[in-house]
Amino acid sequence: MDAIILAAGLGTRLRPHTLTTPKPLLPIRGRPVLDWILGALPKSVTRVVVVVHYLANQVEAYLHSQTHFANWATVEQKQPRGTGDAIRSCQDKITSDRFLVLNGDDLYGAADLASLADGGPGLLVQEVEDPRRFGIVFLKPDGSLEKLVEKPDLDGKQLANTGVYLFPRHVFDIELKLSPRGEYEITDYVSALAARERVRVVQAKFWLPISTEETWRRAEEQDLARILAAR
Repeated sequence: MDAIILAAGLGTRLRPHTLTTPKPLLPIRGRPVLDWILGALPKSVTRVVVVVHYLANQVEAYLHSQTHFANWATVEQKQPRGTGDAIRSCQDKITSDRFLVLNGDDLYGAADLASLADGGPGLLVQEVEDPRRFGIVFLKPDGSLEKLVEKPDLDGKQLANTGVYLFPRHVFDIELKLSPRGEYEITDYVSALAARERVRVVQAKFWLPISTEETWRRAEEQDLARILAAR
């Protein structure tokens, strides 16, 4: 199975650190974020496609040096137009009937990724207490996905979208349209797929987005060798 890793972002919230280093290569316990991600992927993943843009030459240099995957490719998103556009740009590179998609600057538990990969189309979620900051998942009576709502005006614990998906190859048959903010959204792929077939909702035990100095420091305190070791 292939996995697409989204590593094209500018990492503006972590400047000045990201002025010279792309966020997926920021070090945590002496290893780049992206290195931890590759090490956490399930054994069913045998090939990775990395979407690059900002400081792409550094990401490619890292991929040449890493030892997790001998089979990898990069796709340059020349004009960043959203996560949906990033996925769509990888269509010709995907060789498997289904594929994982995950952010290149978040940390995910190896066991959670394995659970998602072991089944049909789905997405990984985690319970949060501040739903106004996240995309929130709403469920059908059978526990599968009904819809995704960005930053709803809700209180209390809700299930947040962590940005990890298992897509069937035929997801590319779905035509994306520009969102109100002028981008192509990966969540539109998810919502359209859920309207056509069952999309599983898998609850994660570990998810740590590296979005701020605080979360970057928090990652240094985690037992990542245990949580993220899969291969």
